Amino acid sequence: MKKLNADYWERRWQGQQTGWDIGQASPPLMHYAIPLLPNNPRILIPGAGSAHEAIALHQMGFTNVTVCDWAESAFDHLRASVPDFPEENLIVSDFFDLQLTAEIDLVLEQTFFCAIDPSLRPRYVEKMHRLIRSGGHLAGVLFAKPFQFAGPPFGGTQEEYETLFGKQFQIQQLNISSHSIQPRLGNELFIELLKA
Repeated sequence: MKKLNADYWERRWQGQQTGWDIGQASPPLMHYAIPLLPNNPRILIPGAGSAHEAIALHQMGFTNVTVCDWAESAFDHLRASVPDFPEENLIVSDFFDLQLTAEIDLVLEQTFFCAIDPSLRPRYVEKMHRLIRSGGHLAGVLFAKPFQFAGPPFGGTQEEYETLFGKQFQIQQLNISSHSIQPRLGNELFIELLKA
């Protein structure tokens, strides 16, 4: 198993080995998640990478978007695209060490869950439960099948996700996304979870 630490991800960015980056805000996230947003929401995008979703949200007028990534280089695109994005909302950190001053209204999940070692998935759920306010949401896309190669990315099944997330969240949606980009169409589940 590769050591999936900050050095690993920084090398991937420096080497432009970023096959997960679709070059735009994820259509399923923008289609499904935007209607979930309350007024002046606190949004977190973990493992944000080039942060296309954060850029789109910022350009739509959302001012309380925080992005987190292990690789400093991941934020180069965001800084170049929206120079007025608040620097204090760019956090270079291990997600599991992340400390925020306020609970989150909405977490957007786009290729972060699939990048962590599957053994960490229960910790991911626990951390999300702590970060999200009561009544807040976790929404995003997860791969709809396991992969036959050593990741990342790491896949999974709907049944696995139902068991994993159903212990701490109410599952509002967990369906194949009809808004995925063509190469991923039929292979992504859109998940919407509510912290009761």
